[in-house]
Amino acid sequence: MEKKNNKMKNILSNVCEFYRQGFREMTLGKTLWTIIIIKLIIIFAVLKVFFFPDYIDQNDTEGDAASFVAGQVIERNH
Repeated sequence: MEKKNNKMKNILSNVCEFYRQGFREMTLGKTLWTIIIIKLIIIFAVLKVFFFPDYIDQNDTEGDAASFVAGQVIERNH
């Protein structure tokens, strides 16, 4: 059992080192990954602001969000 765990750790270590070395030696890839990450951040920020408004804060009049959510859950299940 001990040998199996050591072998698995060795394999994981080799895989991690392979990817670490590959990302370290990239030139064009770093620029492309940066562009992809920036685009994802922009996309999700826009989606959150325009398509997922804070419905609980807009409709909660008592100041108790938990009771508002519980009321909505009970109301929609019956």
